[in-house]
Amino acid sequence: MNRNEQKIKIILVEDDVNLGFLLVDFLEANGFEVKLYRDGLSGLNGFQTYIFDFCILDLMLPKIDGFTLAEKIKELNSNVPVIILSARSLREDKIKGFRTGVDDYITKPFDEEELLYRIRAILNRVRLSVEKGNSNDLARIGKFEFDPKNQLLIFGNTEQRLTLKETKILRMLINAQNNLVKREEIMIDAWGESDYYTGRSLDVFISKLRGYLKNDPTINIITIPTVGYILGSNQKG
Repeated sequence: MNRNEQKIKIILVEDDVNLGFLLVDFLEANGFEVKLYRDGLSGLNGFQTYIFDFCILDLMLPKIDGFTLAEKIKELNSNVPVIILSARSLREDKIKGFRTGVDDYITKPFDEEELLYRIRAILNRVRLSVEKGNSNDLARIGKFEFDPKNQLLIFGNTEQRLTLKETKILRMLINAQNNLVKREEIMIDAWGESDYYTGRSLDVFISKLRGYLKNDPTINIITIPTVGYILGSNQKG
């Protein structure tokens, strides 16, 4: 996270004290500002008292459960992203969560890095949604124009129609131009999961994008082995 950017403020409602403190330390180490509450009622009061950009809610909470808390939060601010954490992996629970309006449902135990990538993926979607309302949504990279809304990569009079996943991947690389985007982050945003098979698929998609961009030799997708990619531009002036 850029030091000059205002920190994203996260409300974390988790009654497991050890997990709560671990998550606070982890998220703050990754540039977020986190406030921890241990039951649903205090979490609701906290959300009404302070301004938060993101919510992470345990499902089985004292006083007010996670579903009810998510509903009340969405009534107060329908645009704030919400992730539910739960030891319950029943399909019915997940469906109920998404019907409530939550943005993601993560079952315990989970990997902290995966949680981080899911937070970033959701923030990326929210940020792009806001930007769409304020611009024509066209991005320029070297001699190319990128139109994610219509899934087009434009070079002069030539248009390359991209698939949805190609569009998502290229959009992430362009948004972080000249900066590293981690493989896991791309996979979670484009596929919703990070594993060996999606990793191999990602390699194929990166190869396709390199082929699309080859008409401009100043543009290069640099591979950082086992870590991620950097979309670089060597254009001068």
